[in-house]
Amino acid sequence: MEKLAKQLGAIINAEYGIDVRPEILSSEHADFETNVAMRIAKQAGINPRVMGEKLVELLAKQDVKAEVAGPGFLNFTLVDSELVGSLNESAENHDAFYECDTYKDKVVVTEFSDPNPFKVLHVGHLYTSIVGDAISNLVEKAGGEVHRVNFGGDVGLHVAKTMWAIEKQLGGFEVDQLPSGEIAARMDWIAARYVEGTNAYEESEASKNEIVALNKAIYEVTATKDEESAMAKVYWQCRAWSYEYFDAFYARVGVEFEKYYPESVTAGLGLTTVREQIKDGGYEESDGAVIFRGEPYGLHTRVFINNNGLPTYEAKDVGLIFKKWDDYKFDKSVVITGADITEYMKVVLKSIEQFAPELALRTKHIVHGNVTLAGGVKMSSRKGNFLRAVDVLDMVGSEQQAVTGEPNEAVALGAAKYAFLKTKVEPGNLTFDVKESVSLQGDSGPYLQYSLARAKSILRKSGGVFDGAVELADNESLDEYERRLLLALLEWKDALGRAVDELAPHRVCTYLYKLAQKFSRFYENNKVAGGEKEQLRKKLVEGYINVLEEGLAVLGIPSVEKI
Repeated sequence: MEKLAKQLGAIINAEYGIDVRPEILSSEHADFETNVAMRIAKQAGINPRVMGEKLVELLAKQDVKAEVAGPGFLNFTLVDSELVGSLNESAENHDAFYECDTYKDKVVVTEFSDPNPFKVLHVGHLYTSIVGDAISNLVEKAGGEVHRVNFGGDVGLHVAKTMWAIEKQLGGFEVDQLPSGEIAARMDWIAARYVEGTNAYEESEASKNEIVALNKAIYEVTATKDEESAMAKVYWQCRAWSYEYFDAFYARVGVEFEKYYPESVTAGLGLTTVREQIKDGGYEESDGAVIFRGEPYGLHTRVFINNNGLPTYEAKDVGLIFKKWDDYKFDKSVVITGADITEYMKVVLKSIEQFAPELALRTKHIVHGNVTLAGGVKMSSRKGNFLRAVDVLDMVGSEQQAVTGEPNEAVALGAAKYAFLKTKVEPGNLTFDVKESVSLQGDSGPYLQYSLARAKSILRKSGGVFDGAVELADNESLDEYERRLLLALLEWKDALGRAVDELAPHRVCTYLYKLAQKFSRFYENNKVAGGEKEQLRKKLVEGYINVLEEGLAVLGIPSVEKI
């Protein structure tokens, strides 16, 4: 497809002086099709159908077979020997044949998941962890040097609310009185304190004042690295438990972060940066606070330093972008969050643009909606009725065991990941259907894992693949199912390129599902072992295994030998 696009584009430019990149698509009527004749006909002053016929003539001179259809579509049919030659070329050097170098020599920081210490992980963290890792994999597949990082609030009102309730629960800040047991149980205990503190903050003015004062004291603990006071000991212990809990969760879902950025680390830098940029950098003082007025840019005004002199989330994000820059000197910083902070991030980046435009320009904010289970109930950690990330994984695991008869963590994880990744990452909400996610028949992770396992079994049973090149005999041709599978395999580079360009894992999912369907029809209609085409068909199966396994790896979905 890429070769045809370049070839046809060069012909159009040479003949008509029009610089265009034709879009070559799969076709039900031929191998590929394009509407480029209709796109350029008006500019060239030629009837679209006539333009198509002229392009067919020019392509024929370069041994490309095409014909005009309808008002000016060009349909391409590739020669069987050329297709088989591509199969041999891809088998000989798979990586070079399907290479994507969009991010070659580029440094990319991907920031995602972003859980807050002193809280448990909910289903939204599961979603963004899976999506963020897949986007990171896409950049790595395209040659980028990726640094996965994580940003979380270890200071702020949510911490103060939790610590206030802990003090009440224990009768004082007594680190020896903190609960023992498994880390998950400890985090559930901490989460319950957060709910208690939140309710007290909203219902009692006296409690609210105590929490506000405690909030300021916690900032002081992190700023001075106090590890001796009673409150500090409880704070650092609970924070350590939070990170231990995060590490265990990420290990379970197969996501590894290079660095955690706690807000306590970025707060000081953000505070200093904002103060330094008052007036000249676009920030201004207002009623004892420091703000950025977004209205001149079609945005809204936000507070960056409150009237207690403390940095808000906005200032901490300012500190974060500069901290990431100091650490990595990135070409691109990709930040993946929920859509609820879309307008917030616009203001933060616009404020940075006033004095560090290059950093704002290099930052890409990708947003997603909320995740709900089938039934559409939205959950809130503030109210304590949220669905934990581990609950979702456990539910999928139970359903997977019910379907296959035995537990398989790799299949359950593949089910969850694919279910989240097959839908475009966008602000709209995503409904997660547990039963649908583990289906072995539909558009699901287990279906693809099973298809891969079956293909590997076919090769094992047929004695493996011939190492050399394969070719068609003089009286042979590709049948419909061989041709469709081979064409689908050759589309992997284009599908991967589109996914990389858009940072869109769902495009990989769409491609792999269609590929697996074509493989299924190929296998249903062709005997692989035995017959004159045995080596060719085994080479096709090998090509399918290589592409499917690579695609699943991009999605972070493990391969399995059997289901």
